Amino acid sequence: MRQYELIERVRAYEPDADEALLNKAYVYAVRMHGSQTRASGDPYFAHPVEVAGILTEYRLDTASIITALLHDVIEDTSATRQDIENLFGAEVAELVEGVTKLSKLELTADYARQAENLRKFILAISKDVRVLLVKLADRLHNMRTLHFIAKPAKRERIARETLEIYAPLARNIGCHRICSELEELAFEQLNPMARTAIIRRLEVLRGEQGKAVMTVSNDVARLLEADGIATRVFGREKHPFSIWRKLQRKSVGFSQLSDIYAFRVIVDSEADCYRALGLIHRAWPCVPERFKDFISTPKRNNYRSIHTTVIGPKGMRIEMQIRTEAMDRVAEDGVAAHWRYKNKSYGFDAEHMEAEGGRDPLSNLRQLVAVLEHGGDAEDLVEHAKLEMFLDQTFAFTPKGKLVSLPRGAMPLDFAYAVHTDVGDSTIGAKINGELKPLRTPLVNGDVVEIIKGAKPAVPPDWRSLTVTGKARSAIRRHIRQTEKEEFLRLGKAALFQAFERVGKSRTGVSLRPALERLDVPTDDDLYDAIGRGRITPMQVMEVVFPGMDDTARAAAVARRAIDDGKESRIFVRGAGLAPGVTLHFMPCCTPVPGDRIVGIMREGVNEVDIHTIDCRTLAQYEDQGDRWRDLAWTPEAERNTSSRAKLRVTILNTPGVLGEVCTIIGEAGGNIVGLKMTHRQEDVFDVDVDLDVTDNRHITTIIAALRACPSVEGAERPMG
Repeated sequence: MRQYELIERVRAYEPDADEALLNKAYVYAVRMHGSQTRASGDPYFAHPVEVAGILTEYRLDTASIITALLHDVIEDTSATRQDIENLFGAEVAELVEGVTKLSKLELTADYARQAENLRKFILAISKDVRVLLVKLADRLHNMRTLHFIAKPAKRERIARETLEIYAPLARNIGCHRICSELEELAFEQLNPMARTAIIRRLEVLRGEQGKAVMTVSNDVARLLEADGIATRVFGREKHPFSIWRKLQRKSVGFSQLSDIYAFRVIVDSEADCYRALGLIHRAWPCVPERFKDFISTPKRNNYRSIHTTVIGPKGMRIEMQIRTEAMDRVAEDGVAAHWRYKNKSYGFDAEHMEAEGGRDPLSNLRQLVAVLEHGGDAEDLVEHAKLEMFLDQTFAFTPKGKLVSLPRGAMPLDFAYAVHTDVGDSTIGAKINGELKPLRTPLVNGDVVEIIKGAKPAVPPDWRSLTVTGKARSAIRRHIRQTEKEEFLRLGKAALFQAFERVGKSRTGVSLRPALERLDVPTDDDLYDAIGRGRITPMQVMEVVFPGMDDTARAAAVARRAIDDGKESRIFVRGAGLAPGVTLHFMPCCTPVPGDRIVGIMREGVNEVDIHTIDCRTLAQYEDQGDRWRDLAWTPEAERNTSSRAKLRVTILNTPGVLGEVCTIIGEAGGNIVGLKMTHRQEDVFDVDVDLDVTDNRHITTIIAALRACPSVEGAERPMG
């Protein structure tokens, strides 16, 4: 983009923009980046110019555009913050410095460094949302040019960081357009095979339903205009990554998804939204439990719309999204939709946002700041912060009618901590819609929750499995952190001793002092504790203690260990209710793997515990035997270098070559098949039970989604009892 083109774009929506300052920033960026080039071979200064161009699409103020032009000069050139302040003012200098700090965020296996970077990241963007908007535009342009990077590992790291950090942050502030493009670009890098399969299915569907989409759009428009409602109706196709995420989350095949096509109905006013809803429901029958009113109860990111699904022509399920033009802009651009002129100056208009039913765009990020303030170790900080970024809403109410927004799957303890930390700490029970319910009961939209409080705070360790929000988990964690020291120390010692055994060495007589000095820990116990918490790996200790270790021994030290039954399984599973010397059994009815939420059932008369996933149907028979239940969780050791046996049930069409296709998909996704059993169900369909080794539940979820995207697969799921 040329200099005059950028200036014209800004002046198109901000005629009073400081053209001289914009020109000065453009020239300064070109001069400072000089002869630097990007991986594509283009001059480096083309990148900040393109980032600025992206922000003009969202009509951001002059300071934001200048920040985009200068966002890399402190990090990549000799320029300093003081130089920027002298030339462009304190506001721009602060924004540029904020974006520079964000550029240092990296997803690595080093939880301590990742946690510290994440802490700085959240604190920086919680002060001024423009810092995040510039960084999102920066990341978007980097993702658009990611294919120029030669190293596959680096491309994968950047794509995963985009999917886990930047896309959720864009969603948090309502920037749907940026979020969707980031997700698609990352998906293309991380799982190109699955994306290609979905695109092919969409092309077939387009040919089959293209005319029907046009017919429905015309029918809805005629229906509303006949009643005097001015409207604009158009169909939109779900993005491949969004389809992939739904295939992962739901036990359905591609053909069973009802919202691959949705219709957006744009009307003039909020009142027209409800009039249009009534007309549509009178014309076509609605699908029960598929209605959501985000106008009366907006999402956390200020998204407002009415969603409904109806049975349209030829029995086709049709999802409708009814909203005004203003709601549509907020839905696509989020916080960026509220930049405008006010009092002869151009900038963010908070009053306009509130008048349209919105709220502070940084409120979601400030909840992350609250999580950070609870402290905790690095692993928990990263986990809790990511939980907060991936929230998907459920609305519940206090007995006095106050609305509490919670993530999908939230339970009464999440509700209690959302009301206040003191309420959560003193909770002993809960009433849902007037009835006493267990604390593990998932909340649904519209529930009225009354928290029953005890006389003093009491936080059992097993409460961690009764929450899903980062805020609740970090508060619970703060209470029980001290009591876990001994457990982590024992786990770390066991992991280190096993590492000695795997490399054929004896722990007896070996001094750990070199490892203490190199890894900067004061005592042996502190080293064991750090290993148990996942801050230090046994391999790091081995390489210091035995510096001449050969490649064979090194490979043995880091080899994946199978998670098997027995007393030593305590290194993989933790829980306050586990007695010393307990024998653990991973039950074949649900085949728990690391990452699953798990629960233990104590066997009667013996010191043995059966481990199930929390949604295993077998647990129903123990519902009235609460004294036998043990709340459990996986240790960091289980989630690092282990493999687990899992089961899949795949329903396939009875066609030549389909079984080979299924095995190929599993193999390409990294699964190791160890057993197959085919069951004849119908003439044209078979059920296949597959035993396979996987690393964790994310791994098996990826395999399931890849299978569901295959045209020859009718369904794939994990048996649960």
